[in-house]
Amino acid sequence: MIVDSSRPHIAVVGRRNVGKSLLVNSLLEQNVSLVSDIAGTTTDAVKTRYELLPYGPVVIVDTAGIDDEGELGRQRITETIKILSSSDFALVVLDARETLQSKELELFAYLDKLQINYIVAVNKIEFGVNPVLLEELKELRMTHFEVSCKEKAGIEELKRRMIRLLPEDDEPPLVKDIVKQGDVVIMVIPTDYTLPNRKLILTQVHMIREALDENAVVTVCREKELVSTLNNLKSYPDLVIVDSNSVTRIAEDIPAKIRLTTYSLIIARHRGDLPLFIKGLRKIDGLKNGDKVLIAEVCSHHTQEDDIGTVKIPKWLRSYTKKELHIDIIHGNDLPDNLSEYKLVVHCGGCLLTHRALQTRINEAKLMDVPVVTYGVITSFMHGAIPRALVPFADAFSEWGKVKAK
Repeated sequence: MIVDSSRPHIAVVGRRNVGKSLLVNSLLEQNVSLVSDIAGTTTDAVKTRYELLPYGPVVIVDTAGIDDEGELGRQRITETIKILSSSDFALVVLDARETLQSKELELFAYLDKLQINYIVAVNKIEFGVNPVLLEELKELRMTHFEVSCKEKAGIEELKRRMIRLLPEDDEPPLVKDIVKQGDVVIMVIPTDYTLPNRKLILTQVHMIREALDENAVVTVCREKELVSTLNNLKSYPDLVIVDSNSVTRIAEDIPAKIRLTTYSLIIARHRGDLPLFIKGLRKIDGLKNGDKVLIAEVCSHHTQEDDIGTVKIPKWLRSYTKKELHIDIIHGNDLPDNLSEYKLVVHCGGCLLTHRALQTRINEAKLMDVPVVTYGVITSFMHGAIPRALVPFADAFSEWGKVKAK
């Protein structure tokens, strides 16, 4: 069974009464959304699983109007923005008889900022198309599709274009793109007393599997065995992967010419956006007294003495910046509505989230121009692993150069 989290999400967005729900019904060829001539009929998002052939399974989300009114309307618009942040694609619906409104221009800006592919569907062409609207779209260099749900015109062409623009179903890599056939990879496994005896973390197993699939040679050892493992090799390894907490002392045993990185950075790249997180490190040096920092953790667990989120990171930040920071710690799936008040978000590694789910939360912060780093990235940074541990990741290493330049 394919769960919703693994299906690409397509958000259908636009002002009230432009025909979003009718277009959804036309795409699905079934009545799943309530349709009415009364503006604001759709008050809550309607999610529908759908087999978009020949692409595959998707989820289509019919949203409330972006011009909804009143306090309840404001909340619905906020919810629509959150849905956009978690979507892989957007279908923007316009009324063929009208011109572009300010809310639609704001919507385009949101989509561009989130870097979400989208298509503009000019609906209700059976009433004629406003030439001013066409000129406005031309000036914005937007490709649009003219459709009529009533006359079933343009729907199939719209589907075909959507399929071409939808993201490929390809999970981000762990190590398969940074190793090649014949490479020797050493994975230094840290001591983790929270794990049962003789167990590896699942992501470490996946790293081994990916490296083997690329026909690399993988050697697994503990930290105390690293020096002897290196001495037993006829030549230097091509990559060494270590725990960020021990990277400082391990780096002393690893010649500078050997590529070195941390599990934390690999996982941060796999689940999120490593160059963006590296860019977020820039904000740490600029924090001032009284600045608000948000530590966001998805899961709730029993807090230990040396808990990374509630104890270590606040201590590191205050010690590094030597500033009186206001640090809030939250748990759960939603970021706070006052997100824009924070100067930095430090997010957990998202071990319970898919790549897209973590990206959703990152996108919410991007919309508010709030820098984001993850536990793993800030841990590697505070332990001196950066920039050396970024060398295997060209885009992140390049971003670090920009950070230092500023």
